[in-house]
Amino acid sequence: MISYRTGNKLDVDAVIELYRSCSLGARRPTGDRARMAAMLANANLVITAWDGELMVGISRSVTDFAYATYLSDLAVRESYQQRGIGRELIRLTQEAGGPQATVILLAAPAAVDYYPHVGFTRHDSAWILKGSEPLR
Repeated sequence: MISYRTGNKLDVDAVIELYRSCSLGARRPTGDRARMAAMLANANLVITAWDGELMVGISRSVTDFAYATYLSDLAVRESYQQRGIGRELIRLTQEAGGPQATVILLAAPAAVDYYPHVGFTRHDSAWILKGSEPLR
């Protein structure tokens, strides 16, 4: 039975191991423990999925609880995928963000087809500016 918890007081090494257990790990700085710790500490909405003492999923977000919830990471251990865990993490994230907050995310290439399947609408005017890129 999968249980869900809210809060970012987590073992950073367990979070890194979870990310590495799925495709998201290749796109996150899992080799930089300090950066991963900062990402976790500064997220103000973190929901995790557990199978006993094993963390099997995580939703890491930044939200104002009124207008927008940016779902930075949704990761489910590969061996636990297709069991509804990702969907439940999103549902709990949406619920915690508040009824008027829009959930926003940038899909990983491997997950582009997943999000429409669970109800997300594609938005064509998203823009990114990486931290290393100068503003012109």
